[in-house]
Amino acid sequence: MLRHLLAPTVEVSAHCDLPCGVYDPAQARIEAESIKAIIAKVADNDDPDFRTRAILIKEQRSELVKHHLWVLWTDYFKPPHFEKYPQLHTLVNEATKLAGASGTKGELDAGKADELLAKIDEIAEIFWETKKA
Repeated sequence: MLRHLLAPTVEVSAHCDLPCGVYDPAQARIEAESIKAIIAKVADNDDPDFRTRAILIKEQRSELVKHHLWVLWTDYFKPPHFEKYPQLHTLVNEATKLAGASGTKGELDAGKADELLAKIDEIAEIFWETKKA
């Protein structure tokens, strides 16, 4: 009986465990810019300890890019957005793959980082158009 009284009557979820309503693709872009800079620094440094640390950080940043994109995809974008921008599902899928093991997380390829940044920019353009509506 006590459990029933203490159970939540409404269940909600958000990227920060509080429905704050604050979303911005800039979070993903900042992490992707960091990834690109790390790739350049690793290319210019032969110190194995530095390279190991940098690669670990790059992998963490890649995971953060995926996280921020998934938050936009699952929490911000709604069915009317997907109807108006049918390419949105594909864009988010391609961007998260570019941040994954076959992309910036698993490789030291500046070209992949540029592709990721371009996809994030496309998502951001749609995001800001939806904010105007």
